[in-house]
Amino acid sequence: MYLLLIAHILQSSVLAVRSCPTLCACTLVQCSDPGILVVPINVPADTVKLRLEKTLITRVPRAAFYNLSELQFLWLGYNSITSVHPSSFVNLKALRELRLDGNLLTSFPWEGLRDMPQLQTLGLHNNRLSSLPAHAALFLPNITYLDLSSNRLTILPAQLLDLWFPLQGGQQERRLKRRILGLHDNPWLCDCQISMAMSLSMSLGSPVVLMDQLLMCSRSLDQSAMLLTQAELSRCMRPSVQPAATRVISPLGSNVILRCDASGYPTPTLTWIKTSSYADCCQQLILENSEQLPKNLESFMQESPRVGVRWSIITLNGLSYKDAGEYRCQARNMAGISEAQIKLKVVGVTKLLHLPKKKSLKTPPKSSLKYGKPNRNPATINNSSVKENQILQNIKPPSNNKTQTVPNLVPKVFPVDKYNKITKMINAKKKSQTSIKSTPPVNSTTALLSTTSLKYDEDGQGQ
Repeated sequence: MYLLLIAHILQSSVLAVRSCPTLCACTLVQCSDPGILVVPINVPADTVKLRLEKTLITRVPRAAFYNLSELQFLWLGYNSITSVHPSSFVNLKALRELRLDGNLLTSFPWEGLRDMPQLQTLGLHNNRLSSLPAHAALFLPNITYLDLSSNRLTILPAQLLDLWFPLQGGQQERRLKRRILGLHDNPWLCDCQISMAMSLSMSLGSPVVLMDQLLMCSRSLDQSAMLLTQAELSRCMRPSVQPAATRVISPLGSNVILRCDASGYPTPTLTWIKTSSYADCCQQLILENSEQLPKNLESFMQESPRVGVRWSIITLNGLSYKDAGEYRCQARNMAGISEAQIKLKVVGVTKLLHLPKKKSLKTPPKSSLKYGKPNRNPATINNSSVKENQILQNIKPPSNNKTQTVPNLVPKVFPVDKYNKITKMINAKKKSQTSIKSTPPVNSTTALLSTTSLKYDEDGQGQ
């Protein structure tokens, strides 16, 4: 009996799903009766198009269309919907078009777009949306038709402009999607964002087409609106980057801080990129397993002290050779992109790694006898020979001339008084040599040396 009851319930539920709801025309599953107060639950599971329009539905609950996995078009326009649950569109993986025009929405669950990966058309025309959150850009990359006209929007986030008008110079080149945007009939403030949106959409080859290019803006909420083309706006300024230093040399193991300052309007955002590393002979072994470059760095700090100015620093602690290289501080806003390069060099005693560990001590050279003071000990044979060499170097052998120039021995060996005595001895010796003809002139030098040495010892020079 229990099994029969379960089978009857399952059969009735299947028939209910396949049957057409009351007050609906099931050709396209269109429901537009004012008596409908909630989203119908007995819509056939194979429905591809569903229109729920001009009803008194006020909210879209969680998993309202869970059984409609084949649904591709969903129109919920001109109802009285004030809220949509973030999980209202679960299991709508085939949905291509969603329209919520003419409702009373003050906010929209942008994160709910993740449940509709095939969605390309989103219509939110004529609601009461007062703001666009910045995170909405994360869920709109596949949307090619977005109608935000006739709402209460005042500011266009810069993140949406980055999505719609991607800046050149990105790391990955991709084919831009053509998008159609409806931004008209909103009380926009006359700022750089809305001005850039309009000017970029009018440029040649723009990926964005505006439904209506006559945008109105006002300088404040209490002032009357004017055409955006007539408003005198502060122009957007391309960012400029100024690094604190373009070349940094720091020793191995030290800490270093790299800093750059940027200015522009709107206030630019800063990112750090390491583009290359130094590879010389001493670092090859260390850099064999280094990471792929260029590489975006995540551990950095940035701050904006005022509008239009931002600075950023990156700290590198305990420098190693893999930290050396070229770093780029990149600044970007909706007006453009610019960057500055900083080269970091890490120095250290790397070549000593190939030398023996034991270091040779440098000993001062021993002083030679040539430059040292003469030892005046007469008992030392070497010292006496040095004296004899000094005398021989300064005394020339006698010539046949009568007059002979005596070498000046005063500043080298002998004092003045002893020099006079030696000169007298030499003259006396010459006289004795001339009287004896058998004596060869060659021995005169030897005799002179012996006489000089004896006289030098007798005078007490060695004492």
